[in-house]
Amino acid sequence: MIQSMTGFGKATLQLPTKKITVELKSLNSKGLDLNTRMPSIYREMELGLRNQLSQRLERGKIDFSLYIEVTGEDTSSKINVPIIKGYIAQMKAIMPLADEVELMKMAIRMPDALKTEREEIDENEWKEIQKVIDQALENMAQFRKDEGVSLEKEFLHRIANIMTLMNDAVTYDAERVETVKNRLRTAIEDLQLAVDESRFEQELIFYLEKYDITEEKVRLENHLNYFIETLSGTEANGRKLGFITQEMGREINTMGSKSNHTEMQKLVVMMKDELEKIKEQVLNVL
Repeated sequence: MIQSMTGFGKATLQLPTKKITVELKSLNSKGLDLNTRMPSIYREMELGLRNQLSQRLERGKIDFSLYIEVTGEDTSSKINVPIIKGYIAQMKAIMPLADEVELMKMAIRMPDALKTEREEIDENEWKEIQKVIDQALENMAQFRKDEGVSLEKEFLHRIANIMTLMNDAVTYDAERVETVKNRLRTAIEDLQLAVDESRFEQELIFYLEKYDITEEKVRLENHLNYFIETLSGTEANGRKLGFITQEMGREINTMGSKSNHTEMQKLVVMMKDELEKIKEQVLNVL
């Protein structure tokens, strides 16, 4: 079953003093383009995190976000008492009649009035965060699978349309042969030339062989069936489907150049239109 590269996954965890939220967003991309956002305290874990994400997600433009919301009373920011006292003393010297409360409000906004104590990573907490990341990845994988089901239905519909149009085009083959034959005979009669019927038939067969689309029909039908077979594969196959659509396009183009018939050419154009819609969606397949 195919999967889409487009996806979204989210998971949350409530710890005693923190709420952990992980979000994953994915769009299509030729390779893996991974962008991570997380608090600076966890930056030393980024390399391992990137390996974890790349093994699970394979391809796509991925945005990973880790949010930490403090819900308890503990905080890493503390009032820098000596600095604030120094600010107040200096301002009193300048404004001896100023109100103490106003001086405090002013001092607390001055540089270095608050100091942030560097936190160390709690190994147990990081293990809990990894569980949240795994859950977000599972949610992303399910989203991609659900999108893949919709893509598969779309592909099968378009493939069936191409198959029908191809078979319709073949029905005009006998009419096309007769048209070519009559046109050549008329041209010869207009020239008022005596023609050997046996030689005429031989030349006609040679001429029509250049416009025969039997091989193109067989190859296109094989490519269509191979595309359907690949859809049901168990591995990521977006690139493979892209290669198959290129081969399908070659056969359809050759049929168009050989058709030499108005109705057949219309059907070829319709096949090209269906194929372009397939190509657009193949770009979203993992």
